Amino acid sequence: MRVLIVEDEPYMADAIRDGLRLEAIAADVAGDGATALELLSINAYDIAVLDRDIPGPSGDVVAERIVASGSGIPILMLTAADRLDDKASGFELGADDYLTKPFALRELVLRLRALDRRRAHHRPPVREIAGLRLDPFRREVYRDGRYVALTRKQFAVLEVLMGADGGVVSAEELLERAWDENADPFTNAVRITVSALRKRLGEPWLIATVPGVGYRIDTGQYADDGGAERG
Repeated sequence: MRVLIVEDEPYMADAIRDGLRLEAIAADVAGDGATALELLSINAYDIAVLDRDIPGPSGDVVAERIVASGSGIPILMLTAADRLDDKASGFELGADDYLTKPFALRELVLRLRALDRRRAHHRPPVREIAGLRLDPFRREVYRDGRYVALTRKQFAVLEVLMGADGGVVSAEELLERAWDENADPFTNAVRITVSALRKRLGEPWLIATVPGVGYRIDTGQYADDGGAERG
């Protein structure tokens, strides 16, 4: 299990991290909201342990961003805000569990393991097509057994394309399913992301462009050079 601890008190953060490591739980630490969002964008975490009162963006904003990303990362709010209204608002923001300070490390570990068990019962299926293997739960992609490091957006686009089983997916659908509701419908973000994704996956090209229609995963041995946009 890999956990992100978002806590602005260094002594507290280090104590939690060291305690979790003794329980064989890997942990990274972010002391503010900006660092937390950066780490979430580049690493795959099983759970986020989130203090609400941190330097901006606040813990509440970080929780909202996690939920909006669609990553499915469970959130355990670990905070001194212990009123019933505080707990209610935390759950409304998307928290899966809520533990107030002061707390016992043993209880935190038990709650983390419980969240991880529940998450494991709802693992989405691994997809495989054209030599690609995508594990949505672990957020890992392999091509012919070779690990491919992708950004969150590239992963989201590839997941949609693989879900179409070789069918064509329009740029509009990709924008709707891989970006948030504030995305500009006239943006070239889809084209740029697909081009970068194609290069990450490497040659022979696996993502073909169907002019005027959209994109698809080429289910043959090689991508169609005539349709594949080189980006």
